[in-house]
Amino acid sequence: MDFIRSIDIAILMFIQNYVRADFLNGFWRGITFLGDKGWFWIVVSLALLCRKRTRRVGFAALLSLAGSFLITNLLLKNILARPRPFQEFESVALLIAEPVDYSFPSGHTSASFAAALVYYKMLPKPYGLLAVILAAMIAFSRLYLGAHYPTDVFGGFLAAAMISAIVCRSMERYKILE
Repeated sequence: MDFIRSIDIAILMFIQNYVRADFLNGFWRGITFLGDKGWFWIVVSLALLCRKRTRRVGFAALLSLAGSFLITNLLLKNILARPRPFQEFESVALLIAEPVDYSFPSGHTSASFAAALVYYKMLPKPYGLLAVILAAMIAFSRLYLGAHYPTDVFGGFLAAAMISAIVCRSMERYKILE
């Protein structure tokens, strides 16, 4: 576990020392804002519900977002109670307001990929690919801003991948909204 922890902090320090630039900070804050409480993904999914052609996608994405919230934010974060990197290491500078919940897994990452992977599976590929790219940018923003360890982001991605796969398979298997 110490080995993984040392890699986590080494990656964060590399980002902080060699990737961060003052002129980029506002951009990455804006990107992370899109993941706050999953609001962006909820709005897009609700918009998809409005058209018959995309209703299944919107419904599936909302189910995936709900599953992500339950698993990551309510269950895993509170069970594992991992402190945030800036709380454990004074050398990690946080560039946003101090989050109030625990670090593992990243809720921003989980919510973003929960929706984006559904879009990728169920929408035409260019739209799905753009969603996955945005989700990856939101995930990276959590590292850039000092809010999460890389393993938090990876854990959020894994949770989202499993949840979105279950939702997509269930939508197909049970012919939901067909």
